[in-house]
Amino acid sequence: MSTRIRLPLAAACAMLLAVGFQQPSRGHDMHDHVHAAPGTARQVAEYQLPATQLVRSDGVKIGFPEALDDGRPVALNFIYTSCTAICPVLSHTFAEFQRRLGPERERVHMVSISIDPEEDTPGRLREYAARFDAGPQWEFYTGTVAASSSMQRAFQAWFGDKMHHRPMTFLRAAPGQPWVRLEGFATPDELLAEYRKLVPAAHAHVHAAMTH
Repeated sequence: MSTRIRLPLAAACAMLLAVGFQQPSRGHDMHDHVHAAPGTARQVAEYQLPATQLVRSDGVKIGFPEALDDGRPVALNFIYTSCTAICPVLSHTFAEFQRRLGPERERVHMVSISIDPEEDTPGRLREYAARFDAGPQWEFYTGTVAASSSMQRAFQAWFGDKMHHRPMTFLRAAPGQPWVRLEGFATPDELLAEYRKLVPAAHAHVHAAMTH
């Protein structure tokens, strides 16, 4: 792990030890609330995503939620490029997740949405993506403040402004399926385990191919 990633990780861990996590309130669409691991809260939820447009890091405007409904499993988080604690940890975890998936990562749709769209231009997102060796399956989005905040609210991840955001990751097996919400610093192993539970058929297919 490089120094530029290790230092934010230490800062984030120190912050967690100092203040701890507040568990999210149970919205009307929440169920199956359990602890996935110490410090990580797991929920299964049905989210109604708004019809909006975001701008991908290549400058192309993309319609949501259609962008997420391409048939692939989705792993999604919220970040911003000038963040020095939480976001580098989340992005490093995504980078490790994609590495451990190997060739299978092409079948997974990874999405990072900026919560600071006024500063995070497509160019800045491209630079940020390069820092974490993001593959083509890992897309970064910005857009208007209204579009970004509406997506955050839809995922119950809106906490007023970027200085009060919390680490969380969302996974979904396929369009129309519920989302798994992991609040806290989920590890790459935890993300991979959740993915394997959501998409067992994909895992079995890859395993069979590797053994022949």
